Amino acid sequence: MIVLVLLASVLIAGVTIYQYGEQSKDYHEDRLDRKEEQIKENIRYTLQRTTYVATTENLDLIFKDEIYQIADVLNVNFNIYDLEGGLIKSSRPKSKFQNDSISMCLTPEVLNNLKNSADSRYLEEKSAAGDKYQASYTYITDGKFKPIGILNLPYFEDNSFNDHELKEFLLRLGGVYLFMLLIAILLSYIISKYITRSLQTVSDKMNTTFLTKRNEKIIVGNPSEEVGKLINAYNAMIDELEISAVKLAKSEREQAWREMAKQVAHEIKNPLTPMRLTVQSFERKFDPADPEVRNKLNEYSKTLIQQIDTMSNIAGAFSNFAEMPAQQNETLNVVKIVKLGLDIFNESYIHFIADEEEIIAKLDRTQLIRVLTNLVKNAIQAIPDVAAPRILVTVSSEGNFVKISVADNGIGIADEFKEKIFEPKFTTKSSGMGLGLGMVKTIVETYNGTIDLTSQPGKGTVFTVRFPRIV
Repeated sequence: MIVLVLLASVLIAGVTIYQYGEQSKDYHEDRLDRKEEQIKENIRYTLQRTTYVATTENLDLIFKDEIYQIADVLNVNFNIYDLEGGLIKSSRPKSKFQNDSISMCLTPEVLNNLKNSADSRYLEEKSAAGDKYQASYTYITDGKFKPIGILNLPYFEDNSFNDHELKEFLLRLGGVYLFMLLIAILLSYIISKYITRSLQTVSDKMNTTFLTKRNEKIIVGNPSEEVGKLINAYNAMIDELEISAVKLAKSEREQAWREMAKQVAHEIKNPLTPMRLTVQSFERKFDPADPEVRNKLNEYSKTLIQQIDTMSNIAGAFSNFAEMPAQQNETLNVVKIVKLGLDIFNESYIHFIADEEEIIAKLDRTQLIRVLTNLVKNAIQAIPDVAAPRILVTVSSEGNFVKISVADNGIGIADEFKEKIFEPKFTTKSSGMGLGLGMVKTIVETYNGTIDLTSQPGKGTVFTVRFPRIV
């Protein structure tokens, strides 16, 4: 109902504007014809009673004073040109049209169109001082209907009255349709409430239905047949949803353990292989009499210790990922802590900028440094082959948040990897377990913060972290 009222109002307004435009156009065309005919009649009368011979050369003398009288009586200005297009006489004094739109000579286009016109009349649209007007051209003939000159009548259209009337009509029409629109809205509301009142309970229950919680069934007394079928279908769906939720939770736990076990096994196998090869090589090549036996033993031991350290790091990484950061709610100067966290890095291409000397937030000092170091390490790993590496760490205020940005000019991240970059065990590097950014996101979200990234392959990446700050 509302759309129909709005559509009708727009269509009628459009038709009204079009109709007023057509009426105004017809009115001005008819008025121009009448003015032109009146001038021509006065010109014929002047030519009949003049003592001069009706020739082109005498037009200036014939209409020396008569042109002003005709213009004054008819309240219109016009011009007389010779057959070659030169201005002979204008009803406006020469001092007034030296710098205006009156042409001292007609263009060849006007002369050709007038000459080739079937009714010896040519009409063109022109503009002057930003206003459009029409100009008509017709021949002035002598008593034998021989052309002796060209009559030019500029006609400026005054649409102020029509525009005012159109505005008044549209205002009245708008008032009527506004009233109709309000009535339509009221009727639509009453009808919709009448139709949907029995469905409100069902709608409310559906809006509070979630897979992750226990949902209540709908109980409505004496429902209609259609609503009763809908309620029964919804209650049946709730039973199935509860069963599916239990199965899904169990399946997700099992799948998570499988993935974790596979990941642990894979990461442990990586150092075990070189350890096995080292032991086999040591067993095969060991010679107690070899004078270099001490150096070789040290080399084998060093290799084994390195692989053992790798396995220890793997265990520590999984332990850190599983450990949720505790909220200490310590009041910190984020600028100072971030600057302190960057002191552990020796790379000369790491730069720090802060808009303010002090931005206060409630965070855990250790976890904040943990987030920063992980992001900076990722940035360092992203610029191994860059000719002029640069990492910029900035801290600034943004509304009620403190913003920490880590930007690098490294290899960037492809678009297909951006959505997965914070997933556990996802990595684009050839080494590592992909737990760093997943752990960072967990820490940030624990403190009601956000983390996002922008990246262009081959140009660099910017990680942006926002924490609520104390204003």
